Amino acid sequence: MNTRYADCIEACQACVVACHHCAASCLREPEVEHMKRCIALDMDCAALCELAVGAMSRLSEKAGDVCRLCAEFCELCAAECRNHRAEHCQACAKACQHCAERCREMIA
Repeated sequence: MNTRYADCIEACQACVVACHHCAASCLREPEVEHMKRCIALDMDCAALCELAVGAMSRLSEKAGDVCRLCAEFCELCAAECRNHRAEHCQACAKACQHCAERCREMIA
């Protein structure tokens, strides 16, 4: 693994897991209708984090651009998850915020 991207890759991978867990858990909430935006952002964020991991792993010339977009979606997802009291949402918000920070550091 390229050590330049190691922290960002690790944060993105943790975010993928947190987002998938959050989306699946949101689908089991009693009022799933209120969780629609959270679920959608979880899925988008996980997909972008997976793309970012791939771009960094391949040393893509566009890794910075992918990570910039990833950070934006991580911040959106974190903000949405913070609106919900569920433990899985709070954990996801934390993982997303951490990932956004690592992505921003990587592209700085």
